[in-house]
Amino acid sequence: MEFGFTLKPDHSIARHVDLTRRAEAAGFAYGWVFDSHVLWRESYTLLTLMGSATERMRLGTCVTNPATREPTVTASALATLQEITGGRMDLGIGRGDSSRRVLGKAPTSMAVLEEAAIVIRDLAEGRAVEYEGAWVELTWAPRGYRLPLWIAGYGPRAMDLAGRIADGIMLQFADPDLIEWLVGQVRASARKAGRDPDAIRVMAAAPAHVAREDVARERVRWFPALVGNHVADLVNRYDPADLPESLTGYIRERRGYDYLHHAEVGSSNAAFVSDEITDRFSIIGDPAAHVARLRRLAAAGVDQFNLYLMNGDEEEQLEIYGREVIPALAASAS
Repeated sequence: MEFGFTLKPDHSIARHVDLTRRAEAAGFAYGWVFDSHVLWRESYTLLTLMGSATERMRLGTCVTNPATREPTVTASALATLQEITGGRMDLGIGRGDSSRRVLGKAPTSMAVLEEAAIVIRDLAEGRAVEYEGAWVELTWAPRGYRLPLWIAGYGPRAMDLAGRIADGIMLQFADPDLIEWLVGQVRASARKAGRDPDAIRVMAAAPAHVAREDVARERVRWFPALVGNHVADLVNRYDPADLPESLTGYIRERRGYDYLHHAEVGSSNAAFVSDEITDRFSIIGDPAAHVARLRRLAAAGVDQFNLYLMNGDEEEQLEIYGREVIPALAASAS
């Protein structure tokens, strides 16, 4: 299993860069940034700084979308970042949540997401594409670099899309049973499309906090509330019988969501979130508890754990993961 981390761009610039350097030194192979341009600082500017501050770490958005950023603009940004980083960029993309909702707009459709993802990847890799009736090519884009495509989502259509076109699927929780259920859908779609199902990488993205359980739980309780936005959208678009109760049941007590307190420790958005769902969706407790859950995630098919590093004590958490958690998973793999 590889390890990534995601930063919410609300730190000072200096601290954002310092955390990135610390993460690379601790053994994290991926650095991701939330892309919600109204709520937080501009992600592509920060990715430029992160690329300049690291040597090996791959970098990307967790996640961008095809609406607030026009796809040819995103492709141009990523192609430029490939030059800056020596080909260390990945594309994480979904339909859009907070970046759209704060503008009073809904997420895009799966069809729009599919077209945009392919356009961005092809343009950034130097291929000409037909987009909205015109042929477009970034003639200056560096050749020889791949841009791995990660699709973010939860529903059957997102799993089908990932299986057909993506290099990886981004699943936003640390529940091994739910991940195993979704990975099965991705792999079935890949087989149907004539692709190798085992070649599609699986990311579990969630907050993890090493501390006494009762303390850590309050640091990460915000997360199931955030996931609840996506689950509510699923319930509106799919037959509930097609979705597991372990995913949908907890949002019955949900009463709206204030995006101005998105991904915020202590947010009132999480008032309805139980201890049980907090513990299932996140990773808390001592280092041994983290290692045990991560081993279960690996058994469920996870290739990368993406730690949402936004729960306080970030420097200390990186140090603990680098000293006690990442080496333990590496030893298990060997």
